[in-house]
Amino acid sequence: MEEELKCPVCGSLFREPIILPCSHNVCLPCARTIAVQTPESEQHLPPLLHPRGPAPPPAAAAPGPGPGATAGSAACLDSECAAGGGGGGGGGGGGDHADKLSLHSETDSGYGSYTPSLKSPNGVRVLPLVPAPPGAAAAAAPRGTGPASSSLTCPQCHRSASLDQRGLRGFQRNRLLEAIVQRYQQGRAAAAAKCQLCDRSPPEPAAVLCEQCEVLYCSACQLRCHPARGPFAKHRLAPPPAHPGAPDGGGGGGKGAGGGCKLPTCAEHDLENYSMYCVSCRSPVCYQCLEEGKHGKHEVKALGAMWKQHKAQLSQALNGVSDKAKEAKEFLVQLKNLLQQIQENGLDYEACLVAQCDALVDALTRQKAKLLTKVTKEREHKLKVVWDQINHCTLKLRQSTGLMEYCLEVIKENDPSGFLQISDALIKRVQVSQEQWVKGALEPKVSAEFDLTLDSEPLLQSIHQLDFIQMKCRVPPVPLLQLEKCCTRNNSVTLAWRMPPLSHNLVEGYILELDDGDGGQFREVYVGKETLCTIDGLHFNSTYNARVKAFNASGVGPYSKTVILQTSDVAWFTFDPSSAHRDIVLSNDNQTVTCNSYDDRVVLGTAAFSKGVHYWELHVDRYDNHPDPAFGIARINVVKDMMLGKDDKAWAMYVDNNRSWFMHCNSHTNRTEGGVSKGATVGVLLDLNKHNLTFYINGQQQGPPAFENVEGVFMPALSLNRNVQVTLHTGLEVPQCVKQPKLPNN
Repeated sequence: MEEELKCPVCGSLFREPIILPCSHNVCLPCARTIAVQTPESEQHLPPLLHPRGPAPPPAAAAPGPGPGATAGSAACLDSECAAGGGGGGGGGGGGDHADKLSLHSETDSGYGSYTPSLKSPNGVRVLPLVPAPPGAAAAAAPRGTGPASSSLTCPQCHRSASLDQRGLRGFQRNRLLEAIVQRYQQGRAAAAAKCQLCDRSPPEPAAVLCEQCEVLYCSACQLRCHPARGPFAKHRLAPPPAHPGAPDGGGGGGKGAGGGCKLPTCAEHDLENYSMYCVSCRSPVCYQCLEEGKHGKHEVKALGAMWKQHKAQLSQALNGVSDKAKEAKEFLVQLKNLLQQIQENGLDYEACLVAQCDALVDALTRQKAKLLTKVTKEREHKLKVVWDQINHCTLKLRQSTGLMEYCLEVIKENDPSGFLQISDALIKRVQVSQEQWVKGALEPKVSAEFDLTLDSEPLLQSIHQLDFIQMKCRVPPVPLLQLEKCCTRNNSVTLAWRMPPLSHNLVEGYILELDDGDGGQFREVYVGKETLCTIDGLHFNSTYNARVKAFNASGVGPYSKTVILQTSDVAWFTFDPSSAHRDIVLSNDNQTVTCNSYDDRVVLGTAAFSKGVHYWELHVDRYDNHPDPAFGIARINVVKDMMLGKDDKAWAMYVDNNRSWFMHCNSHTNRTEGGVSKGATVGVLLDLNKHNLTFYINGQQQGPPAFENVEGVFMPALSLNRNVQVTLHTGLEVPQCVKQPKLPNN
């Protein structure tokens, strides 16, 4: 848990932590060192136009950002330091406001800082204060210069936050984290107090401190070495100190460590206690904030109810991490047992190999060393893989355990407002920690068995060519298709497979083959190490045969059984938000579309057609001021910022309230009477068997077949402006009156 309690800037335990807008924490003294103040009037000036002054000496320009680097040794930007003059970091005029004008970050100015930057123990860049030369205050603040803007960059996520007139006081103190740090320090200090006379290893915890002898005793050593009689009778025995070397010690609870602490008051209204929780701002508020502050129109809930709700969410997330941690511990035991089995099996195999080689002394003398070396490499490889897995799993387990301990300490706190300040970010961290235990992470990467077999009888004649390649590397067995995971969706198929159980043959990859959906030849569609593959862009209403085989250095294994997959008879699709023009507005699960612009904008469907007969309809929900929406098909690279059909990538029918036209390459043909209005339905029939496109309005064919000889891959398309709203209807059977007979397979 200690890692959760360390400041990302100084690397030490938090001191007066404050909560940044990004939900991360930082020490208040460290916040002063990383805050940057820049005059607004100089933010965009080139370097030659900045106020000039002699460069500071190197010793004064680089104060260290260590534990002593507080508000007195760096730029002090909160309201308290601005009022009191801060402190002097070396050189003249340490507290003058002119010093702040010379402090720029590389990101703020665009031209780099005047002075070298430092780095904290955690690698965070810290810009030190530059002492102002005499007269710099007057030169840096000419008439008309605007106020200085202050900002602070989070050292963890690098998000920048602007400071208001309150400075660092505008950020809330993390009282809950401060209490946990103090309690942790007390527990660590108490655990560090050990008996100084124990001969045990490690020494027993100290029970008393003799103030005259200045020696720590455990109970047993105190009775043996410091009895309460004789010359020791007048010695005063006190409890052990909270910190080693402090005679009066005392691990008493601090201001924020106990339950009798003062109730937190509102940061905006000092006399009011937190009583509600603003859902919009995700922060506790008081009644006065609701009556006159910025939270007046926000959604608020009872503080206690939200406290319990967030505690329940955090507890639920912790349960998942706890289960994974339990599995990880069991997995570590399994890995350690695996180490022993590998050692034993390796030794057994070496003994067997030596016995066989000794039987063939004359012929196998030169080969024995080579074979033993390969066995050793195999064992070392397995051991290395298992040790790497142990180290990786141990690291993850330690991180998860630390996070769990920290969260449990957070849950113990009775400060609702303090808890709610960090609960959202903490819940997300716990959920991310749980997601790190992906499927397969708790399975051994190697087996304890050695896949090496030496049969000397058939190889006695060719002993000089004997090598493990003949014994170990056999072609892989037949993969098993996992039918419960194989499925089809629209014109996509997903296949999954695995190797047979107890199969230890090396597999370097798999080859997945698929036919053309028409009984043709198989072709390779995937080669790789994965055991799950999805193939997109197939034909609708088609039957595909699929098979898979494995391969390694010795060759290609046999094919699996063939699985038959049937794609959907009709297409189910929606409008595609990823390829639509930015003015397009989608709703109703991407089935309803309108536009923000008075100009025509294009949106495509998510399906692509290259074969078969397909029919879909578009219902006109709204039709104002007689616009000209266009319906049809297009290529994926159609122009999106003008009417459909004006370029050579689209084939469309555009229609107003009285008539319609067909359009392709900006050529208008076949004007037909009859338009659309609110409630009308436009049907689009794409027959790629006959390679033509036909349109329907309210069930009646609109003109002749619009286009002939259309070939290739097409996507449903539509163009409209803000006066029209259209809803897409898919998965429709082709109307019987226009349905074409299915062509025989060639």
